[in-house]
Amino acid sequence: MIAIIDYKSGNLASVSNAMDRLMADYLITNSIPALDEADAVIFPGVGHAAPAMKELHQDGLVTWLKNTRKPVLGICLGMQLLYESTTEGPTETLGILPGRLEKFDASQHKVPHMGWNTVTMQPDHQNHPLLRYIAPETHFYFVHSYFAPMTGHTVATSHYAAGRFTAIAARDNFMGVQFHPEKSGPAGEQLLRNFTELVHGGMRSVSA
Repeated sequence: MIAIIDYKSGNLASVSNAMDRLMADYLITNSIPALDEADAVIFPGVGHAAPAMKELHQDGLVTWLKNTRKPVLGICLGMQLLYESTTEGPTETLGILPGRLEKFDASQHKVPHMGWNTVTMQPDHQNHPLLRYIAPETHFYFVHSYFAPMTGHTVATSHYAAGRFTAIAARDNFMGVQFHPEKSGPAGEQLLRNFTELVHGGMRSVSA
């Protein structure tokens, strides 16, 4: 069973609908005992970092997330919160991935970055299990104002405004996607299917 974390910042309806289409076994919860029983976690998110982190602290989920060895998939804000900090606020985030998120320059480009954009796989990570059966330069659907830097944990990138940013990241059992796979048609569905199959296959370390 996969737990979808409910921390009042998640795009729960669209994520759960996507899981329904996959006929996946899931539970929406913020209960630590339920998370302890789950095989893996989807960490979705929309909105602002500061209230999201406040809710995670109130629910006792910050420590749990930092210490879990279960596969975790962060989506959009959920991915961003895996990093050390964001200039939104500014806000200190979970610190699982190194790096600080910056905001796109609204004086030079439309913000938020919204719509379909290509995702380019890093040459060293084309065989990452999240990318199985997904063609290079596939389009996914993005909605975000802040972007993650490229680091050694970057699995795939996208391009907007002044340059490239991390579209997919991974470190140990943690994975994150900046786009919304649940809104990205067949390719997004394949990525979510890959995550469920990764979980059921018993993989625990998928480090970039």
